[in-house]
Amino acid sequence: MKQLRIEPPHSWRMLDFSELWQYRELLYFFVWRDIKVRYKQTVLGAMWAIIQPLSTTFLFTIVFGWLGGMSKQVNGPYALYVFAGLLPWTFFSNAVSQAASSLVGSSHLISKVYFPRILVPIASIASGLLDFVISFVALLVLMAVYGVFPSWGFVMLPAFLLGTFAAAAGAGLLFAALTVTYRDFRYVITFVVQLWLYATPVLYGIEIVPAAWRLPYAVNPMVGMISGFRTGVLGGSLSWAVVAMSVASAAALLAAGTSYFLQVERRFADVI
Repeated sequence: MKQLRIEPPHSWRMLDFSELWQYRELLYFFVWRDIKVRYKQTVLGAMWAIIQPLSTTFLFTIVFGWLGGMSKQVNGPYALYVFAGLLPWTFFSNAVSQAASSLVGSSHLISKVYFPRILVPIASIASGLLDFVISFVALLVLMAVYGVFPSWGFVMLPAFLLGTFAAAAGAGLLFAALTVTYRDFRYVITFVVQLWLYATPVLYGIEIVPAAWRLPYAVNPMVGMISGFRTGVLGGSLSWAVVAMSVASAAALLAAGTSYFLQVERRFADVI
C-alpha cells in the first residue's frame, strides 16, 4: 500500500494556483454563502448597497461640501463627485473589514476539514462585488439626474476596480491572518479603515495636494484607484504617474499580504 507522508511546509510558500482551481467550486459556494448571510433576515435587502453610499454622500455634502467649503474646489456637483469616490472606497473598506473577520467566522470549517484557507477571505471580498454593481447603477441614475455624460475614461473603470480588488485582497489577507492570532485586531481594523478614509481623496481631489507630495501620497494604493475611477466617470485630467505608483503599491500590498497569509496559515487550525 502506498504511504502518504505529511511534512510541515517550508517557511516560504508560493500560492498554488492549480490547487485553487481544483477548489473553485468551493469558492463559488463561499461567495454565495456570504451573499445570503449578508441579506438574510433584512427588510431592505440589497437596497442597503444603495442606502449606505447615498446617506454617506448626503452627510459629507452637507458637512464638508457646504459647511466646510470643499464644494468650491470641485467642478460640477459636489454630491456626484463624492458619490463617485465613495463607490470604490465603500467596496474597499467593506472588503477589508469582512475579510479580516472571515476566518474567525468560519472557524467551524477550518478546524475540521482541509481546503485552501485563502478561499475564505477572497470569497468575502468577491461577494462585495454585488453591492458594488448595485451601487454603480445608482451612480448612473445620479449622473442622469445631474446631466453628466460618461467620459472616454469610462472604459477604464474595470481596470481601476481590479486595482481596488487587489489592494483590498492584500490588506484583507494580512488582517485576516493577524486577527486569527491576535483577536484585538478586530478593533484595530475599524480604526485603521477610518483613518485610511481621510488619507484618501474621497472628499477632496488630489489637486489640493502639493505637486511635490503627490507621488509619495500615491503610495496609498487607493489614491490612484479612486482618482482614476472618478476621472473615468466625470472626466478631467489624470496623472498617470500617480496611477502607476498606486498600482505598484497595490501589487506590493497584495504580494506582502498573500505571503504572510501563506506562511502562517498552517497554524490557523490550532489557534482559531
